[in-house]
Amino acid sequence: MRDGLVVVDKAPGWTSHDVVAKLRGVYGQKRVGHAGTLDPDATGVLLVGLGRVTRLLRYLQEAGKEYRGRVVFGVATDTLDGAGAVLQRTEMSFTRAQLDAVARGFVGDIEQVPPMVSALKVGGRRLYELARAGEEVERAARPVHIGELVVEDLEPGAYPEATIRVACSSGTYIRTLAADLGAALGGPAHLGTLRRLRVGSFTLDEARPIESVEADPEAAVLAPAVAVRDLERVVVDGERARAVAHGATFAAPALVGDSEGAGPFAVVDEDHALLAVYERRAGGVKPSVVVVPEAAIS
Repeated sequence: MRDGLVVVDKAPGWTSHDVVAKLRGVYGQKRVGHAGTLDPDATGVLLVGLGRVTRLLRYLQEAGKEYRGRVVFGVATDTLDGAGAVLQRTEMSFTRAQLDAVARGFVGDIEQVPPMVSALKVGGRRLYELARAGEEVERAARPVHIGELVVEDLEPGAYPEATIRVACSSGTYIRTLAADLGAALGGPAHLGTLRRLRVGSFTLDEARPIESVEADPEAAVLAPAVAVRDLERVVVDGERARAVAHGATFAAPALVGDSEGAGPFAVVDEDHALLAVYERRAGGVKPSVVVVPEAAIS
């Protein structure tokens, strides 16, 4: 079984599940998963874990993200994106300065109402399943953080279109942001296109199209330690390394020294191979995930 991370540049028309299914075949193993869904029409960075790295995906899902999107003003759709049916057309007129000012108002801590086409569960069912059945339910607003919202381009007209770049927290819905931008300018809007530029420190520079992964599967795999490179790192050796591999609990100073970091911590051996991820709990540090192969534990 191969353990590692594959940074995919997802093409339009593929669901995130399609990518996972494809890589199961490419690598000949069932234990494959992704960190953070991309809609079928969206493109860009999709992180896919192989083997034991699937247990680390929650740390990647929580990482900040960056997107570039095309917002179409004056047109509302039932999915808030270009794949949906048009519900309303209203000609709109505003200046670049007005759009910039509105965009600045969304930077910081805001609340969003999740769209009905999201994967969020309500009453045990995913919202998109309810939407497909023609149902709409109340959704509570959720806090998210917009670190940066830059208007890169504006094409004026009866139905203006703007290119925006957004750096945001996990859980942010860019299609909702597009609709909210329209509402702030006095009309409807939807997200025409979306490309994910970054997840944590993993960018498009490292991402490979599926065809490239198929052509050289081994070259596409990043080591488990690289998968959690955004976590604070702790290097251990000898007896401590063996104890970590067996999932031992430590008093915080014994493992992380005088680090004041809240964790989680990526614990690696002297060769920088990942052994485990530890978190602070009740004054100590305990393993959340032990990933060292069993054959390496002695």
